Amino acid sequence: MLLSRIVPALAITVTVATSGRAQAMLRAGPSTRGSSEVTLSYPQGQGPAGAKSLTIRLDYGQPHLRGRTLHTDSLVPYDKPWRLGANAATRLTTDVDLVVGGTTLTKGTYVLFALPGRAGWKLIVQKNGPEPEVTYDAANDLARIDLKRRELAEPVESLSIWLIPATGPGVAHGELRIAWGTFAMSTEWSVK
Repeated sequence: MLLSRIVPALAITVTVATSGRAQAMLRAGPSTRGSSEVTLSYPQGQGPAGAKSLTIRLDYGQPHLRGRTLHTDSLVPYDKPWRLGANAATRLTTDVDLVVGGTTLTKGTYVLFALPGRAGWKLIVQKNGPEPEVTYDAANDLARIDLKRRELAEPVESLSIWLIPATGPGVAHGELRIAWGTFAMSTEWSVK
């Protein structure tokens, strides 16, 4: 009788210990993938016949600080083009013509880099190339856009890039925002 009570108790203890060890070994990778997408559509009954929704999408490798200092030669160096992400190119794909920071981009796919500086950052827009397109080549530059910079009260652990749509009336527009560490940079976007 006593043995029948001890055996189930041991089985429960072993199961809990095993699942605890499995969870302790799971860790996030040094980088993950991130994306941001805005869907554009006409209000009900106001679009052309057969009109479909259109999108603006950002896809990027999302590095994490993991206790590192952001602006170092091995992570994000000052005054050198940086691929704006990890492991693969950051791509902006748009189904509509856009104006980003005053620069017109026709519908299509673009590769984004950044030029971090102590006084501010620039967003570098390049024509799309083959995967993985992680090496910067100035010959592919289409535009360099000044980004507004602001300090953050709380640091952001993982590089985050958002396409934030405005909700007001008029043509679709919003903000492209990049945040990492203790700062955020941004520029405006609008449908042309």
